[in-house]
Amino acid sequence: MDAFQPWLDQTLFSVKFLSPFMHSKWGWPICESIHFLGLSLLIGAIGTFDLRLLGLAPRIPIAALHRLVPWGIAGYVINIITGLMFLVTEPNQYIYNPSFHFKVLFMGLAGINVLVFYLAVFGKVKLLAPGQSTPRSAKIIGGASLLLWIGVIVCGRLLTFYRPIECMEEKQTFPFYCVPPRTR
Repeated sequence: MDAFQPWLDQTLFSVKFLSPFMHSKWGWPICESIHFLGLSLLIGAIGTFDLRLLGLAPRIPIAALHRLVPWGIAGYVINIITGLMFLVTEPNQYIYNPSFHFKVLFMGLAGINVLVFYLAVFGKVKLLAPGQSTPRSAKIIGGASLLLWIGVIVCGRLLTFYRPIECMEEKQTFPFYCVPPRTR
């Protein structure tokens, strides 16, 4: 397992077709802007839906707000694509970064949360009439979703503040939080 991060770093770094664009004058800023727009779609749609699950604006039917979810999914896809572009271009800035580790963890937990929602709760809440309160399970899932996505945003913002440094010690163990000299 100790070799996983260096292997992933080397493998992603060997993908060179994006580097010319991403290292151009406008490549990174364009992708950052698109990433932010995707995040706005995602949080705007999913956040609104989650707030309704928590009981905000109870007169709005949940089924009506659920029509926004495809916009949130579109934002998520945009963020995955642009995020992968960042990762492939500068893998050592992400793979060894604890903030990135937490961001991916929160994204995974948010995915599990969505799965639980659709498997266990959605059938009950989609039929609620305007003004009806959501069940406690829906409120818990909606609150967890908001917290997890806030965690993703915070960790994404912290990525630039926790840039990994070169490791000083020869022997490291998984997970690395510094860049081993052989992978630079």
